[in-house]
Amino acid sequence: MLRLFEQHRIRRVCSLDGMWNFKAEGSEKSYSLPVPGCWEQHPDFLSYRGKGTYTKQVDIVNGGNLRLIFKGVSHTAHVSFDGEEKGMHYNAFTPFTVPVGKVESGSHTICVEVDNSFGEHSALHIPNDYYTYGGITRPAAMEWLPDVYIEKIQFVPFQRDGLWHASIGVTVQSISTKEETIQLCARLGEESMVSGEISLPAGKTAVLTMERAFRGVKSWSPQDPCLYFLHMVLKRNGREEDDLIERVGFRTIQVSGTKLLLNGEEIFLKGFNRHEDYALLGCAIPLQLMASDMDLMQDMGANAVRTCHYPNDERFLDLCDERGILVWEENHARGLKLEDMQNPNFDKQCADCIREMIESHCNHPSIVIWGILNECASETEEGREKYKRQYEQIRSMDSSRPVTSATCRHFTDISLDLPDIVSFNMYSGWYQDVSAEGRNRQEIEWIRRVGGEGKPIIVSEMGAAAIYGYRDRSRCKWSEERQADIIRENLDVYMNDPDITGVFIWQFADCRVTEEGGWFSTRARCHNNKGVVDEYRRPKMAYDTVKEWFQKK
Repeated sequence: MLRLFEQHRIRRVCSLDGMWNFKAEGSEKSYSLPVPGCWEQHPDFLSYRGKGTYTKQVDIVNGGNLRLIFKGVSHTAHVSFDGEEKGMHYNAFTPFTVPVGKVESGSHTICVEVDNSFGEHSALHIPNDYYTYGGITRPAAMEWLPDVYIEKIQFVPFQRDGLWHASIGVTVQSISTKEETIQLCARLGEESMVSGEISLPAGKTAVLTMERAFRGVKSWSPQDPCLYFLHMVLKRNGREEDDLIERVGFRTIQVSGTKLLLNGEEIFLKGFNRHEDYALLGCAIPLQLMASDMDLMQDMGANAVRTCHYPNDERFLDLCDERGILVWEENHARGLKLEDMQNPNFDKQCADCIREMIESHCNHPSIVIWGILNECASETEEGREKYKRQYEQIRSMDSSRPVTSATCRHFTDISLDLPDIVSFNMYSGWYQDVSAEGRNRQEIEWIRRVGGEGKPIIVSEMGAAAIYGYRDRSRCKWSEERQADIIRENLDVYMNDPDITGVFIWQFADCRVTEEGGWFSTRARCHNNKGVVDEYRRPKMAYDTVKEWFQKK
């Protein structure tokens, strides 16, 4: 299942999910592993880091222009079809497609060489405070394309004269050997749109923009997450040859002074940072457990989630759309020192991640903030330039959402004038034995002096660690009691401060961290244990503390 709704009624799409043959590099032994899945699920690969090859035989009844779809491969993929390499992709957390070309009916072989190793080739996947799993970790499919097809749609809603309008950008791609004349027809609710005839030269791309008012549609909001299907159909010679369906919502998100406004009304974000990580399953989380995570967060009163620290599985974003959960989605980069950001692959790999994230996820009404570069070298001039470049890339692709970045460079950050929202990570009572109130005032006053004056401020991370089941009457650190105490003190400060427009607890669930590097030395069990539930989603005492505070506001 690629999405939670049908995206095509004309284009043929076939799932590739199921069991694939797998061999680790240098081994002749074959395994049968599930896709989607992490190879760490298998007892022979519990901590395997390196390369492995997935192979699947497919029987094609009707040939045509074939394209392969991968929603996530961790972290580098080289894709071959019948022994011929067709494409490669870097980054576990963004989708990609691989054009195969014209394929005849019969039996064919798909091979995906997967690499989750660390090194210069990977600027973004490094030993970190979360685990880099290996495998085809998100759904996969194959689709048959006509000679001219719809590549993507970008839907941007806005209000004018009391009515909802939308700008709809449609990208059309030709793989024909001759010039083609096409027409686009769209329907949303009771409204329909038809373009004039479009001449498309052989092998070229065209972008058509439609704009119109939509009468009678309802706004999307957390209280009433109303969604609509936008069905775009491509006609050639009067015949319907291709289509694409996007699910959209009518809402605006904007910064007004120090406030964040949804549909013109002030909102306060009460959220969790959530890693895609589940005991035994790694990052390949099935829909049932995504929904369970959502149930638990909403039971505590959360209205927001931050996809730390990478773009999330689109099915999870679909759930957020359906349930009215506000999303801060960010590109993939966490805790990078300046020397890491000077990796020769860093700029391109970040730019690719941002482009793929926005092109794939821009139509989710739940996404209200784009984020970048969590806790990276924003205190340096060289780092500042990289922050600036990435903000500019996002704004050039989508100016309808504000941008931010979570900083931990307290009192040294020189980049706070660049984003629309200033966000900071603070662990008062855990890493620093200071009062949440005193440190918060100090932080806000500094933010105002160095570029954050007149901007909304979000506490992007706060929390403490606890080992599930460890209770101690002295309320020592690592006990469930101490974690609940620290979270309670921090929420009391942040949720009653008029200068704060949102708070995200670190974190929803415990997650695995890499043993490489030094993370193991401060992460008991080789896990980041700051979840209010553990990796099996068993609630700690802090669960009820969060529920008490989140349901107050």
